[in-house]
Amino acid sequence: MMASYQIMAVVVNSRSQKAGEVQNVFTKYGCLIKMRLGLHEAGNVCSEEGLIILQLDGEKAQIAAFQDELGAIAGVRVNLMEI
Repeated sequence: MMASYQIMAVVVNSRSQKAGEVQNVFTKYGCLIKMRLGLHEAGNVCSEEGLIILQLDGEKAQIAAFQDELGAIAGVRVNLMEI
């Protein structure tokens, strides 16, 4: 049987204002997160929009609750896929 991977993409607008709120939700569901990768434009300009890719491992109900809490934050978009 092939392994299944739960991947969550999180786009955060207004990073400077929303990062703390997003991080609080990440901390609450931290045991689900196997891998985290954060991307944003850097250099002369620090972008206000960021993309966070998560690999998750846990019960579907827990992952759904995590997704719902993140999605309830204004300026945050969440997409979950199973590969």
